[in-house]
Amino acid sequence: MKKLPQVSVIKVLWNSQQILKNPLPFHKVNFQKLGDTFEITTLGDGKLVFSRSPRFIKEVLQKKHKSFSKSRLQTRDLAKYIGHGLLTSEGEHWRTHRRMIQPKFHLKNLRSLIQIMFEAIEKELDHILIANEQDIFGLMGDVAFQVVAKSLFSSLEISDRIAKFKAITEENQMMLIREMRQPYLKWWFRVSGKINGALRKSSTARNILNELIEERIDSGQRSTDLLDMLLEATYEDGSKMPRKQLIDELFILFSAGYETTANALSFTLCFLAQNAELQEELFKEIAMLNSDSIEIEDLQKLMLTQSCINEAMRLYPPAYFIDRVATEEVEIDGYQLKKDTLVLLSIYELHRYANYWENPEDFIGSRFKDIEGKEYTNYFYPFGAGPRMCIGNAFATYEMIMVVVSLIKKYRISTKMDCVEINPMITLKPKEVKLSFHKRKA
Repeated sequence: MKKLPQVSVIKVLWNSQQILKNPLPFHKVNFQKLGDTFEITTLGDGKLVFSRSPRFIKEVLQKKHKSFSKSRLQTRDLAKYIGHGLLTSEGEHWRTHRRMIQPKFHLKNLRSLIQIMFEAIEKELDHILIANEQDIFGLMGDVAFQVVAKSLFSSLEISDRIAKFKAITEENQMMLIREMRQPYLKWWFRVSGKINGALRKSSTARNILNELIEERIDSGQRSTDLLDMLLEATYEDGSKMPRKQLIDELFILFSAGYETTANALSFTLCFLAQNAELQEELFKEIAMLNSDSIEIEDLQKLMLTQSCINEAMRLYPPAYFIDRVATEEVEIDGYQLKKDTLVLLSIYELHRYANYWENPEDFIGSRFKDIEGKEYTNYFYPFGAGPRMCIGNAFATYEMIMVVVSLIKKYRISTKMDCVEINPMITLKPKEVKLSFHKRKA
């Protein structure tokens, strides 16, 4: 049995300020010195196992997934703010609702949402400043949030309330980050009232969602949006989802559904802005689309467009770490893990691992267009893997393709930025992405 290389608690404390700001460089140094899998000792959470090994990751997420659960970061810490939906629940509760909700994201249901999504995208992109440099990270957040909002509540007036909801989710994420990276201060967050303040905000957000549900039910209108699909969904005994659970699931769809997409789009557009020639190749590919309407089959033909998005997510995966806890003693990749061992899978490091990617630090827009999916399936996890793979991966993919289509067919994009400074939060964010948009001539 292999022995795990160790990182001492003293080293963690010595680097605590850097870890709070951005833990990725600290972990990178440890991977370089200690290998693909190592163990860290902390004051707050005890021992943590980090890995970028594709074999280790595959065993945890797929082959031996039954020996692991999500960590308390999601099932307890995050859940106290956004409820027990698909992202934050475990066991039979999760399996029941996964079976119930997953069909709502099948291709046949996404077809009815495509036009709703496209209209929301076009409306938000009207806020682009022509020829003036602007930070588009906020704009991409607004785009992605409105796409989720309209896909859920297509027939309701939601703008003011949803803006308030969005602000609350972002504020509470900051609180959760502080709890996660400063576990030794959790006592202070409790006694100072910071956690209770965040919980009160979450209650306000839940009330907003409940109001929207009530308005839909009271209107008596039917729609093809996700809210109607969830209202009509039934358990195996024919009963409907309780209101509290419905609110939990809507909270999860908002929280998980817009931020990761906004991050990936911001990075993608920055890379495209740095490569005028690649933009023209995309423009030629997009020109083949029917300009009057967009269908899923059209989006599936845009292989270079999707490759560019995948390549951006390879370099900057929104879920840059995936966490799991061993529910029993288990052997993974030759290491014996005790029950309750917390495992952190570094998707960020795996996606940049030179053993598996040619020129791993470079953005190569055609990389995924030129290789078969089976060639990278064990090294590429933008949406996770196994039974807990993101339920909205197809929704997010089509949304991102439509945003790129909408922008490239109208604008040439440029930037003065050589690289993007990252801001690792719950997801991997850019700090700012300053781009300029210039209208294409008819």
